[in-house]
Amino acid sequence: MNPALARLAQLIPPPAHPRDTDWSSAEQTLGLELPQDYKELIHAYGGSNWDDYLYLLEPDCPNDNYDLIEWEDQQAEALEGLWEFEKKPPRLEEEGSRVIPWATTDNGECLYWLIKPGQGPADWTVLVNEARGERWEHHPLTCTQFLVKVLSGVLTSGVLSSRFPLATHAFRQLRAV
Repeated sequence: MNPALARLAQLIPPPAHPRDTDWSSAEQTLGLELPQDYKELIHAYGGSNWDDYLYLLEPDCPNDNYDLIEWEDQQAEALEGLWEFEKKPPRLEEEGSRVIPWATTDNGECLYWLIKPGQGPADWTVLVNEARGERWEHHPLTCTQFLVKVLSGVLTSGVLSSRFPLATHAFRQLRAV
């Protein structure tokens, strides 16, 4: 277990039954390897809701609304259309840069991995995009490190809700609807 996941488990104990995921199928569909910390995070927690606000996306999530593959398809198309009318955030202007969503919120903010040319999955960092707006926030952290810092109150986002995290954490695994 990576150190960030161990710290997260202290903050919010994972469910008793870990999830199994067909990573090879998910990665083949996406055309890239996903970060190891994310795989460990999904194995421990699965697609889930954190503090009644943040939704962790999972490949083949039991709740179709939070399937990582579906979100990647939808967001890639939506952002391609957006760049026709809005300027790309500076971190995405480098040729070959891209984003893949790994979480979303009740308000519609989206949390992405920032993927730069030549980077391996362990080097991907977090970009947060406000709902219905042009603000983007960069955090040079893995997704698990980001969750730990936000949930422990060490990091405050200017994009995410000021009511997140809750004083007493709430967690639930996503189920089929």
